[in-house]
Amino acid sequence: MEDRGRGDLTDAQWERLRPYLPVGTGRCGRWRDHRQVINGVLHRLRTGVPWRDLPHRYGPWKTVSERHRRWSADGTWALVLRRLQAEADAEGDIDWEIAVDSTSVRAHQHAAGARRTVPMPLSSGRHSAGGLRPGVGKAVAPVCEGDALGRSRGGFTTKVHLSADGRCRVLSLVLTQGQRADCTQFEAVMRGLRVPASVPGRPRSTPSSVSADRAYSSRAIRQYLRSRGIRHSIPEKSDQAANRRTRGHAGGRPPGFDRDRYRKRNTVERAISRLKNYRAVATRYDKRAYVYQGTVTVAAFMIWLRT
Repeated sequence: MEDRGRGDLTDAQWERLRPYLPVGTGRCGRWRDHRQVINGVLHRLRTGVPWRDLPHRYGPWKTVSERHRRWSADGTWALVLRRLQAEADAEGDIDWEIAVDSTSVRAHQHAAGARRTVPMPLSSGRHSAGGLRPGVGKAVAPVCEGDALGRSRGGFTTKVHLSADGRCRVLSLVLTQGQRADCTQFEAVMRGLRVPASVPGRPRSTPSSVSADRAYSSRAIRQYLRSRGIRHSIPEKSDQAANRRTRGHAGGRPPGFDRDRYRKRNTVERAISRLKNYRAVATRYDKRAYVYQGTVTVAAFMIWLRT
């Protein structure tokens, strides 16, 4: 491609991505070249520039911005992420000893001030999953809480809760307001873990084991994992341990803890670091939560493409 940007798709990456993108025509005629538009999305993702400042080689900025918004709303980006995960799983490339954590993201002042009336994400029409190639699955609605903007000492923040495999790649993610406790979103993150099978059947949603820090130390989370037969390594909080010992036999036995498996929890920290290499992820510029979730999802599947 002429005048290719530093972070644009390579030919090999484009060939992997192309089968999972919508086909047919857009709302006002033929789609503008998908590869050109996605490269525009990637440029903004990498640099964090306003949409209006996109280089001319990516076409009209309005087209790039609108395509990103629509594909964030109808689940196209989420579908691409799932299909790339399915490819890796079919090749045995996913380490199912996963880790769960969250990260707070400072929201830029331009991310605030959205209207209270939130338009419903697109679920039908030529821009939705109906325009996808046959056999690539069904689009997935974004998982987020309102506009996911909360207040803290640092101002407006959004929290990204995620799970990552043993190779530091995102498997599922949930957006909430910045002040939400990590433990309240654990089950939502686990429900988002659905990797399609390479043969007809249910998606895989059960990891081999789960590691998490003390923020996830609760009886409800341990019971949830135990009911699904999932091994876990979650250290017990000091006050919980003291309370259990105070109660004697009524306090029960200490929860199991595999220290060697817990050492692998750094994989989710490294996955967060990879995501935040993209400036539009490290700082939230999008007003709508579903658009920002689309931004994080694009960063996530680019990490899958490059590994």
